[in-house]
Amino acid sequence: MIKPFSRSRRALHPWPKPPGGPHYSVCHFCDTLHESAPVPEGTAARCKRCGAVLYQNRPASLVRATAFSMTSLILMVVMHFFPFLIMDAEGGFRVSLNLTSAARALMVEGSPILGAGLALFTIIAPIGMASGLIYVCGPLMFGRVAPGAMFVAKWLNKTEPWNMVEVFLLGVLVSLLKLAKVAEVHFGAGFWAFGVLMFCMAAAIASIDRDELWDRLEVAKS
Repeated sequence: MIKPFSRSRRALHPWPKPPGGPHYSVCHFCDTLHESAPVPEGTAARCKRCGAVLYQNRPASLVRATAFSMTSLILMVVMHFFPFLIMDAEGGFRVSLNLTSAARALMVEGSPILGAGLALFTIIAPIGMASGLIYVCGPLMFGRVAPGAMFVAKWLNKTEPWNMVEVFLLGVLVSLLKLAKVAEVHFGAGFWAFGVLMFCMAAAIASIDRDELWDRLEVAKS
């Protein structure tokens, strides 16, 4: 078996490994089997054959994942209760929209599938993702595992691709190019909260390695 390696020689601060062993990791690119070895914080284990990253030991991973997730939930409150876009048209006509009202308007105006998709991928999925990360990672900071955390972790792994806040923001920016020709558009607090939310959600998901998460769950459960 080929052991993974790290480029750093600092003192090891690995996450706890489940009892038993040895433990192995498979490269997702070349399928080479490696014996999992601890790596220092801030470094990664790489495949000896192709150099692909096998797993990473990110500093303060649980704290960062929980903190970014809590920040995301706060930003979602701002995003849903404050105006997202404010449009001023000729004749003094003003329209103020947020994500919730936009999804409701699409459903009422004859586009229920589009409205449901907007609600699912930009409202429900991000809330579920942030809440799930807090539920799983929060207790792990104290060496405990929440009831059903294993199921929630599996659910988070499967539903991560459906968190589409970046796609929606890109669609909004494209639409603004057309709206600017017929009305004066202003960004509300909800829009800026949405922009920061995009980075917070990405940081929360990237804060913890999947191998680390499952190892910590197994250790806390045992």
